[in-house]
Amino acid sequence: MTDTLQLTVPAPGTVLRDDAAIDAARPVREERRLNGVRISDVLSAAGAVIASLALTSVLVTNVLPINGPIPFAAIAYIIFMALYALLVSLDEDRPVVIDRVILVGVHTLAITVFVTLGFVVIFSLVQGAQALPFLNFYTEDMSLAGPLDPLSEGGVLHAIAGTLIQITIALVITIPLGLTTALFLNEVPSSFSRFVRTIVEAMTALPSIVAGLFIYASFILLFGLEKSGFAASLAISVMMLPIMIRSADVVLRLVPTTLKEASIGLGAGQWQTVWRVILPSSRSGLVTSIILATARGIGETSPVLLTSGFTASLNLDPLHGPMVSLPLAIFQFVKSPEPTMIARGFGTAAVLMLIVLALFVVARIIGGQTIDVRNRRTEARRIFWAAVAVPFLAVGRWMTPYATRVKAWAAPYLAAAGAWVARGARAAASRTAPVRARVAASRTAPVRARVALFARRAWASIVLYARAFGPSTVAISRRVLSEANARLPARLTRTPKEDQE
Repeated sequence: MTDTLQLTVPAPGTVLRDDAAIDAARPVREERRLNGVRISDVLSAAGAVIASLALTSVLVTNVLPINGPIPFAAIAYIIFMALYALLVSLDEDRPVVIDRVILVGVHTLAITVFVTLGFVVIFSLVQGAQALPFLNFYTEDMSLAGPLDPLSEGGVLHAIAGTLIQITIALVITIPLGLTTALFLNEVPSSFSRFVRTIVEAMTALPSIVAGLFIYASFILLFGLEKSGFAASLAISVMMLPIMIRSADVVLRLVPTTLKEASIGLGAGQWQTVWRVILPSSRSGLVTSIILATARGIGETSPVLLTSGFTASLNLDPLHGPMVSLPLAIFQFVKSPEPTMIARGFGTAAVLMLIVLALFVVARIIGGQTIDVRNRRTEARRIFWAAVAVPFLAVGRWMTPYATRVKAWAAPYLAAAGAWVARGARAAASRTAPVRARVAASRTAPVRARVALFARRAWASIVLYARAFGPSTVAISRRVLSEANARLPARLTRTPKEDQE
């Protein structure tokens, strides 16, 4: 069989064109970029900002009957968005214009939120800067300081300790309940679990004052529990519980189903799978949920106001007496008209804010760890400790022969020293045995004497009772028996001889 090559012969008059020539003849069109920032975008935004500020100034001063920074900023922003869209539309088509306008709007919202939070943080730090440098602010309470005393006296140690105690008790209550409820919602699907999820979602929006009123009405008024740190911890746990359940529920849902199926396929039960597979896989997310709930509970004010009471002294007993927390201390400090008390309030707010920010940063660091990151860190720790252990292992291997020789040489001497110490210990014990016996006897003599005295007194009491009440007791017993025999039927009182007769 021979292969044949078929060629297509063009018809007469047909002009052949190369593909490269065709591509070169096409107009070059710039690729549209929806992402990224170009110089034209920056210039358009800058021009729109300048024009909007100028036009807003003219409108506010000459046309519109309004004044103030907030209306000015709102009008300037609306004009800026319109001018920016117009400038971008001169060079781009409609999809790009929409994308640029939405991008500017999103960045504006993000910058607004960041500036607002930054203003709150900086304002609190600046206002509390008068109290923060004093060491006594962290090591003393307000029991010996009044509103007119300088900042060099008194502090918020009682509030810091109260916050730590209350949040610790709340975590002890909330962590088991929150994690087990989240596991129940994920591992036991049923109508009841759906009902519980609905209740948890509703409790997420529960006002904090309602939680405080619930604990105040149920535990303080109904059961008679006094206002204390424990009551405040119960109210805080009510606020923390829905946050922890929701966060843990979301984390547990992200566990791959293949891991559960593999565990069950290997013969593990449901709760073995939960304990061995699900919880280790979602450990970082669960820790994040706990920290987020802690940050929520540590800043609650109204539940603590209703349930813990207020005190100016340090109280470490959560079950008795009022116990103040940082939010409640802030509330009490800023109510005072004295500048020093207001400075203490802002300093306390700065301390509380830094604690909450630290918790959120820790949650972000722990929650942002992917499996690859955790594996790399685990491998890095393993390599580090291996590198640390290598010199010690090398020295140990080098010293092993010498240690063996020293041990063999010193074994007889160590045995002789041990025997000598044992003989000395036995001799000392034999010499001190009489002394120890006398000491033991002298120690137990008072006890034995008291026991003997108690026994003699008890026996004397029994004898006196028998002598005093014995005859009367016997007479009463005989009279009762005779009356009982008289009331019995005749056939029951007859003797055996009478029965035989």
